[in-house]
Amino acid sequence: MASKKKLQVWLPLILSVCVIAGMFVGYRIKGNMPLNKSIFYIENQKPVQEVIDLIQKKYVDSLNIDSLEDRTIEYVLDGLDPHSVYIPYERLQEINEDIEGVYFGIGVSFNIFNDTTHIIRVIEGGPSAKAGLQTGDKIIRVNDDLVAGNHTDQDKLKKLMRGRNGSKVKVDILRDNQIIAKEITRGPVPLISIDAAYMLDDTTAFIRISRFSERTYKEFMTAIDSLIQKGMKALVLDLRDNGGGILNEAIYIADEFLDGDKLITYTVGAHTGIKEYKSKKAGIFEEGKLVVLINEGTASASEILAGALQDWGRAEIVGRRSFGKGLVQEQYELSDGSGLRLTVARYFTPVGRSIQRPYADGTWAYYHEVIDRFEKGEMVSGDSINHNGEPKFLSKTGKTLYGGGGITPDVFVGVDTRKFEKPIMRARLDGVIDRFVYYNYLNNKNTLQKFNTAGQFSKGYTTSEPELKYFKNFLEKDSIFVNFANTNQKAQAASQIKVLTARLLWGNQGYYEIQNATDSTVIRAMEVIQGKE
Repeated sequence: MASKKKLQVWLPLILSVCVIAGMFVGYRIKGNMPLNKSIFYIENQKPVQEVIDLIQKKYVDSLNIDSLEDRTIEYVLDGLDPHSVYIPYERLQEINEDIEGVYFGIGVSFNIFNDTTHIIRVIEGGPSAKAGLQTGDKIIRVNDDLVAGNHTDQDKLKKLMRGRNGSKVKVDILRDNQIIAKEITRGPVPLISIDAAYMLDDTTAFIRISRFSERTYKEFMTAIDSLIQKGMKALVLDLRDNGGGILNEAIYIADEFLDGDKLITYTVGAHTGIKEYKSKKAGIFEEGKLVVLINEGTASASEILAGALQDWGRAEIVGRRSFGKGLVQEQYELSDGSGLRLTVARYFTPVGRSIQRPYADGTWAYYHEVIDRFEKGEMVSGDSINHNGEPKFLSKTGKTLYGGGGITPDVFVGVDTRKFEKPIMRARLDGVIDRFVYYNYLNNKNTLQKFNTAGQFSKGYTTSEPELKYFKNFLEKDSIFVNFANTNQKAQAASQIKVLTARLLWGNQGYYEIQNATDSTVIRAMEVIQGKE
C-alpha cells in the first residue's frame, strides 16, 4: 500500500516524462524507412494557397506568413495519423544528423550552470580532446561571440560550435582562473546508438541500443564480435526507450539472430503494395539464450525487432508492454528545405500481428493512452494489461500473442516504486543532481580519476558520508529537502550520485554498467537466462 501511495504522489512527474517520450517518438522522426530525398512541387495553385495569398496581401494586421503556412500543414497532417509530421527547415538538419548518426563539431558534452557553459565531458579522440580541452573548462567566447553571462542558450551554442568538416573555430576557455585561447578543427562527432556493451558475468553479455541510425548495425556488429571474443554465450538486448529509427538497421540485426529464410516483417500500404523482409544470411548469434528488454518507450523499428524474435520463439521478451507504433514513414524534402515525414504503410510481424494502437480519437488521446497505463495499474502489475478486443495470434512455438496494442512481454517486470522518493526524483528531474555530480567531480577529481574503468569504479567506489552531507546542503539551496533518516532516500541519493558520476567519467557505457547492477528488469532477465523462472 505504501508503494502504491508513493507512485500516486509521483504520478504527475512520471506521466510528464512519458508524454515527452511519446511526443519524441511521434515528432523526432523516429520512423521506419530510410530517408527519401524526393521533392514535392505544387504546379497548380489550390484554394488553400489562394487563401494564404489573400491573407498575406489584404489582412488588417501584419502576419508571419511562414508560421501560418506551417500551422496549415500541421492541421492537415493532424487529420491523418499521429506519426505523419511536418518538419520546419530549422529543425530538419538536426533530425537528419540524428538519423545519419554523425554531426560535425568540436566533440564535447556541455551544460549551462549559472549562465556559464561548462564542459561536462570531452569525447575521447575528438577535436576538442586533440586541442587539449578538459572537463571543468568554462567556455567564455566562441569566435567573436561572448557566450557567458549573457543568457546564451544551448541552441545558439550548438550552432556556434557545429559547422563544416575541417573548418576551424576559436574558443576562449576559463581554467584555473586564467583565460586560454584554443583553436579547434571541427570534425565528425559520432552520435553513438549503442549506449553500452559489456559482460554481465563470465558468459552473459549486455547490449543497449538507444535508436536505429544509419550506423547502428555496424556499431552492433563491432560490439557483439568483441563480446563473443570475451566468452559471450547468452545476451541481454536492451531496447527500452528505443523510439525506433531506420527499418533496415533493425532488419539487419534481426538477421543476426534468425537462421534460414525467415520472415522478419512485412509492410502493406495502399500505394506501396506488400513488401517482405526476410533473414538472408548466417547470423552471428543464431544460437544461445537471448532476452530482449522492452517498455512503454520501445517503439517502431525496435518493436519490429522484438516482435520478430518473439514470433519465432528466438527470444524471451522481458519488461512492460511496448508503445504500439506499427506505421511506416518515408521522409520527403520539400521545395523550401523543410521536410515531411509521411506514413505510407503498416508493418506486420511474421505471424501477421499489427501492433499499432488505435488513433481514431486524435493525437492527444493517442499519447494519453500511455498515461492511462499508469492510472490503470498496468505499470506495476502485468495482470492489469487489457487485451479485450485485441486479435489473438500464435507464435511459431505455440504461445498466445496479441496484436493492436504494442508487444506484451513474456515476462512482466513492473516499475520499481522504491525509486520514487519525492525529493530525489525532483532533484533528478530538475537537473540539480547532475549539477551536484559535476561540482563534486571537480572537488574530488584526483580520487575519481584513479579508477580506470567503470568495473573498477563499481567495485571500489561508495558514496561517502561527507559527499552525502554536501549533497544534502547542495539541494537545500534549491529548496529541496532530503531526510536521510529515511534509509531509502539516503540509498537513492547515494545510488544516483554513483551512476551519474560514472556517466560523467565514461559516458553512457559507465552509466549502464553501474545502473544495471540494481536494475530490476536486468536482474529478472538474468534469472530467465539462468532458468530461474
